[in-house]
Amino acid sequence: MHPIKRVLGHLFFVYALTVFAITMLVVLVPIWLTTRMTEPNGTIWMHRIFRLWMGIYMPIVGCPVSRKGKQFFVSGQNYVVVCNHNSFADVPVSSPWIPGPNKTLAKVEMARIPLFGIIYKAGSVLVNRKDDASRRESFNQMAVMLDKGLHLCLYPEGTRNKTDQPMQPFYDGAFTTAIRSQKPIIPGVIFNTKTVFPGKPGFWAWPSRIHFHFLAPVSTTGLQQQDAGKLKESVRTQMLQYFEANKDRLK
Repeated sequence: MHPIKRVLGHLFFVYALTVFAITMLVVLVPIWLTTRMTEPNGTIWMHRIFRLWMGIYMPIVGCPVSRKGKQFFVSGQNYVVVCNHNSFADVPVSSPWIPGPNKTLAKVEMARIPLFGIIYKAGSVLVNRKDDASRRESFNQMAVMLDKGLHLCLYPEGTRNKTDQPMQPFYDGAFTTAIRSQKPIIPGVIFNTKTVFPGKPGFWAWPSRIHFHFLAPVSTTGLQQQDAGKLKESVRTQMLQYFEANKDRLK
């Protein structure tokens, strides 16, 4: 990396983090109030606030979000939305720009961060991945959220993709959840978040337009738990092919 770009990237990171902190303080109390509401009302209002917040924040820091495929979301139907995961920037892109209120599955450790943890917890089903009981309960809670008409936003890679491959292998969890609830899956493919916030070098970021494309829904009607593996590979193949076909055009 050119030394000038490296310095500018560090300056941009500080700028983006500062703006995030300031705007977070503005929405902190309204989002906290949503946690006092019953579901699904709490998540409905949280999504509206989050969408307004990120709709202002992302363009201010030079990272506007473009969506494609919103027509696949049918009114009155909720979905398990599965997204690729390349960067910490995926969360402020995915949850607010999914058309409709949604919950994501998130690590309980992040909810312990002062102030930010309030917002993190409001939009999430929390899980301690080291605790079998917590993992089982997270599946139960996700099923409850689907029963209440909310979407789920899940990252089937399990963690950020730090490899040089476009996508890591998928885990079964998102697909098992969709099959159990007989909810359709909508693949969501995110472009350029690794450009914005690659993770290395540390404390470095770069402005870029982000694209979030939804693909046609995949039905789970009639599928059984033993079909989760085949469903997982089919969806991953579809997402991977779409990513490879469009990544250069959308840079």
